[in-house]
Amino acid sequence: VFLMWLGEQIDEKGIGNGISLLIMAGILAQMPRALYELIRNMKTELTGLSRGQIGIETLVLLVVLFVGVVFGVVFITLGQRKIPTQSAKFTRGRRVYGGTRQHLPLRINQAGVMPIIFASSLLMIPGLLIGGMAGFFESGSFLFNAFTRVSLTLNDQASFVYNFIYVVLIFFFCYFWTAITFNPKEMSDNLRDSGTFIPGYRPGKRTTDYLEKVMVRITYVGAAFLSVVAIVPTIVYGSLGVPYAIAGFYGGTGLLIAVSVAFDLVQKIDSHLVMRNYRGLLEGAGGGTSPVV
Repeated sequence: VFLMWLGEQIDEKGIGNGISLLIMAGILAQMPRALYELIRNMKTELTGLSRGQIGIETLVLLVVLFVGVVFGVVFITLGQRKIPTQSAKFTRGRRVYGGTRQHLPLRINQAGVMPIIFASSLLMIPGLLIGGMAGFFESGSFLFNAFTRVSLTLNDQASFVYNFIYVVLIFFFCYFWTAITFNPKEMSDNLRDSGTFIPGYRPGKRTTDYLEKVMVRITYVGAAFLSVVAIVPTIVYGSLGVPYAIAGFYGGTGLLIAVSVAFDLVQKIDSHLVMRNYRGLLEGAGGGTSPVV
């Protein structure tokens, strides 16, 4: 209750989304512990004493991989598919208005972090149900062993079956969430009512079909990106022998939430600076801060 009240106070002061900032703070608060685990498990090659399984080469690889993952998350989070639009010309008296060229931005990662949350939550149910069904059979029997093996496989984050089902669920929920939040017919009607059209496509059904086709294609890219981000911690944990407390910062919901909330906070601060006639933090925000796909 106190955290909810604190989040509301942050909202009222106009700093940003208070609950999201508290969640991001909780995620980043685990970073000192992860760094401590990383240092504790490093090999002290100068003294010849081995504290763990992480060497200098592995540490360099982890740093490079972390920078690459963060760069990819930022790029896809800000990535947009800009569809060119043009407003119709109309005449008032002797002046001609309209005819300007603009663009309609469509986010690549339209669903955000929700598909990973839904997929990870839903993936817990089969393992629990099958593990519970094993209790109805005699211990040591064939059915008991079969249900137990299936339950362990579905709960093992390093198994191929678990990650395959995980990726399939992420793709499903990406398209499901995008279908709920993105309405191409409503967007097409708004363009038509405002006197704007997409060059080469008639207003109405053809514009709606075009927007839906573009969103299906870019959602595939966004779903593939979310799938890679979701399984990167498992790959780092299994292949490099890194503790999961460290590997968790290389992807998953934590990294996506931290990056999204950080950009939202910067945009909030930038808007306050611009309102008070200061130079904004995001110079050229209307032109080129978001990568174009």
